Amino acid sequence: MPLYSSSGIPRLEALRGSPSLVHPILTVGSVAFDSIKTPFGEASRVVGGAATYFSVAASFFTDVRLVGVVGDDFTSEQMEVFTDRPIDLAGLQRVPGETFRWKGEYSSDLNVRETIYTHLNVFDQFRPVLPESYRQTPFVFLANIHPTLQSEVLDQIDGPQFVAADTMNYWIEGTPEDLRAVLRRVDALVINDEEARQLSGEANLVKAARAIQQMGPPLLIIKRGEHGVLMTRDSGFFAVPAFPLEAVSDPTGAGDTFAGGFMGYLASAGEVTDAVITRAIIAGSALASFAVEGFGLDRLVQLTPELLRARFAEFKRLTHFDAL
Repeated sequence: MPLYSSSGIPRLEALRGSPSLVHPILTVGSVAFDSIKTPFGEASRVVGGAATYFSVAASFFTDVRLVGVVGDDFTSEQMEVFTDRPIDLAGLQRVPGETFRWKGEYSSDLNVRETIYTHLNVFDQFRPVLPESYRQTPFVFLANIHPTLQSEVLDQIDGPQFVAADTMNYWIEGTPEDLRAVLRRVDALVINDEEARQLSGEANLVKAARAIQQMGPPLLIIKRGEHGVLMTRDSGFFAVPAFPLEAVSDPTGAGDTFAGGFMGYLASAGEVTDAVITRAIIAGSALASFAVEGFGLDRLVQLTPELLRARFAEFKRLTHFDAL
């Protein structure tokens, strides 16, 4: 397959592993129109949503099977963000009505975000239905949706190799039992530091991580924004800093981009070991560092294999040191 599609968008095939090792990923979540304002600019009605950022990031490494819903206002041109990449859309429902819309505004330091509006539209009645061809997908990521919908997806999957999930404060507070049921069925949970503290009741992140592991997921990844990522597993902890950037334009979707890069790398490796997990965290962090440099998906869709490899190498230099 050529490195670039007919539209000139990088396919990044050169980053994908041996065909005998690469496994596809299934993800379920939101596809949306975002309107974003930061101190550095604004963008209106750009394609976004958790499943969108995840799918684009994961497709750098492997094939993606997307389960979600859009309205009849989602044009074929907007669909190119998926169709120009190895993203299967058999599970993307198209129904009458308007696509999920979100508008947000960021503070001067980008650490505080105010939601101006959230219009669920067709997403409000969304029920995930997996095509038969999706039901044996080995790697699964449950993006931030109602825990009962996450469970419904797992009920339709036959013996996945690795399942990871995301959640948010709203579900932690409003549907704790449904969420606990999901946590008992997943291999990894990917959340931010505020969510980890709320879910565990612990202020200290190390204690919070251990408490959450007791709820089910043996692997926990805590996203810490500008402070990087903390991972805990029975074998120990691993932490990586955020990549130092001179300019950050828009942090929207950075966490979902991280998750996509992380899961995409795991699937391309074909195995889940400590060494693969640490490299996957770097892959996710590298992709997220590119995502925030532009508005929406702008930076990701123009990313080349050479730039991604170079940043991966910079992360290695940033975190490597010799023993005393």
